[in-house]
Amino acid sequence: MSLYRDTGVVLRVQKLGEADRIITLLTRRHGKVRAVAKGVRRTTSRFGARLEPFGHVDVQFYTGRTLDIITQVQTVDAFGVGLVDDYPRYTAACAVLETADRLVPEEGEPALRLYLLLAGALRALSGGERDAGLVLDAFLLRAMAYAGWAPAVTECARCGAPGPHRAFSVPAGGSVCPRCRPAGAASPATETLRLMDALVHGDWAVAEASGDRARRECSGLVAAHLQWHMERQLRSLPLVDRQGRVEEQTT
Repeated sequence: MSLYRDTGVVLRVQKLGEADRIITLLTRRHGKVRAVAKGVRRTTSRFGARLEPFGHVDVQFYTGRTLDIITQVQTVDAFGVGLVDDYPRYTAACAVLETADRLVPEEGEPALRLYLLLAGALRALSGGERDAGLVLDAFLLRAMAYAGWAPAVTECARCGAPGPHRAFSVPAGGSVCPRCRPAGAASPATETLRLMDALVHGDWAVAEASGDRARRECSGLVAAHLQWHMERQLRSLPLVDRQGRVEEQTT
């Protein structure tokens, strides 16, 4: 019998047969793992509730012929508890899970940096201490850097001229100087680019001082840049509720 253990975050679950599920996790040492959890849909299951999306778990696997089999599960962090009753945080966390899933197409390839980014983003969203939209955009920007798609923010994406520049082109790779600016480039506010740079580098004092316009523009540019490089739409991004901060200020 070939057994191994790892810590991972549950990305998604799929029904298998009458009582089983296929669990997809992003793990610390083994990258993406798809494994069968037998009997977890029965009410008598010992660990069914632990294998739900957002769960941060320590898992023992048995190596199978096609899919590995989960034999033991222990909860490390129950991130879902702090998410399910807060729609903005829940939808942001769904976008985080889907992005992580899409960025690791191959199973078994180590993705430690992305795993740490994922766990950190879910911890911040579950804790509720930071704005959910900012946490999501910070994760997306850093995840794109992991994938090699980081948008240029402080220099021209084409010629490298130092900025800040007043134009942003997703196809060109980010900020562009007046000489390199292609037709159709956006013209975000200077504060928007400052916010993007702060989110990349974890400068939360600058990020949290940003205005609503900068946050809206930042979210739009980040989403457009991510989906351009992924060459597909993320189903969860249009569902993200970014109105929480405005509502809090007006109550």
